[in-house]
Amino acid sequence: QVHLVESGGGLVQPGGSLRLSCAESQRSFSTYPMAWFRQAPERERVFVARIDWNGEVADYTDSVKGRFTISKDNDKNTVYLQMNSLRSEDTAVYYCGAQLYNTGDYKQVRSYDYWGQGTRVTVSS
Repeated sequence: QVHLVESGGGLVQPGGSLRLSCAESQRSFSTYPMAWFRQAPERERVFVARIDWNGEVADYTDSVKGRFTISKDNDKNTVYLQMNSLRSEDTAVYYCGAQLYNTGDYKQVRSYDYWGQGTRVTVSS
């Protein structure tokens, strides 16, 4: 069983920064990819960023490229999402997902085996 816990969300002004963390507390996640998705009010959960098992290859949705950075620290069992130049449209609940067994399209929610509880990010002046 994989248990994921997100943290780091909050209220920030447009143009500000936040760093989200997702910690895995019960087993090492050094062998599988991780991703961040987000869900705005009354919208579906959508892909934001994904990093491979060893933290070397990352991919992002177009709207966050150049502003967000995903990273993975296998020694700390933690994946991060550094978010800079935040915009109001980044407001959402952010979820981390673990892709242990599923080999499907990593931009799809259904391709992830475990999810955290989410952390809320609000970008507003």
